Amino acid sequence: MPHLFDTLIRCVLLIDGSGAAARMADVAIRDGRIARIDDAAAIDPDTASHVVEGHGLVLSPGFIDVHTHDDTNVVRDPAMTPKISQGVTTVVVGNCGISAAPVTLPGDPPDPMNLLGRADAFCYPDFKTYVDAVNAAQPSVNVAALVGHTALRSNHMDRFDRAATADEIAAMRAQLEEALAHGALGLSTGLAYANAFSAPTEEVLALAQPLADAGALYATHLRSEFAEILDAMDEAYRIGRHARVPVVISHLKCAGVPNWGRSAEVLASLETAQRWQPVGCDCYPYTASSSTLDLKQVTSDFDIQVTWSEPHPEMGGRLLADIAAEWQTDLHDAARRLQPAGAVYHCMEDADVDRILSHPATVVGSDGLPNDPLPHPRLWGAFPRVLGHYARDRELFPLTVAVNKMTGLSAERFGLAGRGFVREGYWADLVLFDAATIRDAASFTDPMQPAEGIGAVWVNGELTWQQRAATGVRAGRFLPRAARDSEHSN
Repeated sequence: MPHLFDTLIRCVLLIDGSGAAARMADVAIRDGRIARIDDAAAIDPDTASHVVEGHGLVLSPGFIDVHTHDDTNVVRDPAMTPKISQGVTTVVVGNCGISAAPVTLPGDPPDPMNLLGRADAFCYPDFKTYVDAVNAAQPSVNVAALVGHTALRSNHMDRFDRAATADEIAAMRAQLEEALAHGALGLSTGLAYANAFSAPTEEVLALAQPLADAGALYATHLRSEFAEILDAMDEAYRIGRHARVPVVISHLKCAGVPNWGRSAEVLASLETAQRWQPVGCDCYPYTASSSTLDLKQVTSDFDIQVTWSEPHPEMGGRLLADIAAEWQTDLHDAARRLQPAGAVYHCMEDADVDRILSHPATVVGSDGLPNDPLPHPRLWGAFPRVLGHYARDRELFPLTVAVNKMTGLSAERFGLAGRGFVREGYWADLVLFDAATIRDAASFTDPMQPAEGIGAVWVNGELTWQQRAATGVRAGRFLPRAARDSEHSN
């Protein structure tokens, strides 16, 4: 007699991603999807080819990392160990205005596109080529993608310190429309970076016009996360209203010591905007940020750790202040000498992170940088940190709320149909974890450490990670916008 199910996960504490109360249950998988959910021990084990005893561990939807820079890594390093090891089953790439596609580079990638790799990593002149490459690589995780504004600028502009012309905007828009036709989630900007800062609001307004017809969204690394943050948020709302699309504010934070304590007014701005238009945000669970070494962010107000430097690789892992002292110069001169370089900025305070992370509009994104030789620990630890440090240890919010911020709410916001919930008919992206022991092991001094407490991870029904090791099975795929797969949308 053939088995009804491929896999049966028995007697788990089911947290289904909706925010609803946990309950004991059995979950059965067939052909990559969740075929049946029933009371604990109600499904006959003999009906499944493979049985996993849950022993009361938590079973939740696979975590959705809505803010990543894994664009090139999902193809070049499809094992995706930093993500699958912490229970992430889907990554959203193309954030902060930088994306791997569509890109045609005349030389080295400009900052901050160099965060995605060197010139040879950019081999996707159109979006369909990137989609095909992801599916051919079959990474361990699913991949959904935004199109970066800075990437489009790099394709069509001779320099970045000016506004795009009407012809340049038209060329960028044509590439955006091609990407939307092949399932891109929407447009992202990184207006704080030097290579997009000179783009006026009107340039983005014009570029964003095709988004609404495609059912896409607008995600933005704000023009400022410092003193001018409220003005930058107003600009984001204006773009969303003009384009008639949802707005996602990337890695919302109050950066810089003079900005500490402003999270209440920042969130009040977001709540006011929500009365008139769909607006949300993502956040990573740390008080330090990480990016390229940016002279605008160099200050003595907080520690800045250099993570890499092309001209001075020996300085990776050291504090900028110590390097400047050794060189007998000031911080800005030392930073200039180190460029191009990367850095971790300890620029936030706990109270603001707590307030933003716990807000109902906030979902979780790691913003990890996989090509950094000394990455911020969020690359390996963001999601277990929310579950362990924030939900369990500090009781900032219940475990069910934490899971919702990392699964169901994220899937709804980004249009990932059939994902983010444990429901019959949905894809079997699942994580089995121990709520009592789950924690992030990655630290700023030893960042490449897999999380503890993750028992097993399934991607599209395939067991991909088990007991701190990859199984060797990779079942990820490219995920187009929900309009392309609405059969199981919520």
